[in-house]
Amino acid sequence: MKIGLIGTGMLGNAVGLHLLQSGHQLTAFNRTKEKTNELKKNGAQIVSTPKEVAENSEIVISVVKDANAVKQISFEKDGIINGNHKDLVVCDMSTINPLESKIIAEKFLEHGISMLDTPVMGGPNVAITGELVMMAAGNKTTFDKCKKLLDTIANKVFFLGENGTAHAVKLAMNLQITMLALALSEGITLARGANVDPKIFLEILNSTYFKTGMSENKAYKMIQGKFDATFTLENLKKDINTILETSKSFGLELPMIKKAEEVYENAVKEGLGHLDYTGILEYIKKLNEKN
Repeated sequence: MKIGLIGTGMLGNAVGLHLLQSGHQLTAFNRTKEKTNELKKNGAQIVSTPKEVAENSEIVISVVKDANAVKQISFEKDGIINGNHKDLVVCDMSTINPLESKIIAEKFLEHGISMLDTPVMGGPNVAITGELVMMAAGNKTTFDKCKKLLDTIANKVFFLGENGTAHAVKLAMNLQITMLALALSEGITLARGANVDPKIFLEILNSTYFKTGMSENKAYKMIQGKFDATFTLENLKKDINTILETSKSFGLELPMIKKAEEVYENAVKEGLGHLDYTGILEYIKKLNEKN
């Protein structure tokens, strides 16, 4: 298929490379053109506007920062709608407010374009092999039309219903990530404070049903102080803000994510935003060094 890709950060680049390896034609755009170099070397056509991506694609995948960025690439000058053609579909893989997703989908429909929410779980390391987990929402007929492509990108695809629902579940998943990273960081810190090797703490934790993929994999890098980013602390902080906005619009009180937001915000202010989100351990370490 002729696939378009808008947004070639860590995740977008990995998805694009996998699509090229799977035999698809790829047209890509990123505001910072240097971030498309690897895709270009692997056969992607690089263009100068989202409009050109749409003109050359049957399905356009967007992987951008937030809802405002989705609106910009979609509806502003040289946006997707200006490259509209028969049967064009947009799959939004960004992490955005579900209410914003509904508004964006409705605006696309005014131009005869169907949009699916297609946020994913998993970083570039699994995107490159097509092993993401995807949550999808939107028109079921459009979903069925795109299913083969989505199955190439992800090894599990969950269809959840109308636009907005997939983004809501994605935020609920990122809430889990937030809390697990904090819990691991504080557990490691407490073990160290008791002069216990944190590897022993992790071995015991991973011998129980309280273990997670994070405690079995990333936690060992955490105790070595290795925080090479697959998903940055700053980006998680951005998603925490979106979780809070969404919960407020739903009339919900989520007390723990409010507390977590303060911790992550302080970590970003300490200059740790470029680290992997598990680098929240470094912030907690700094707090204890001050005491």
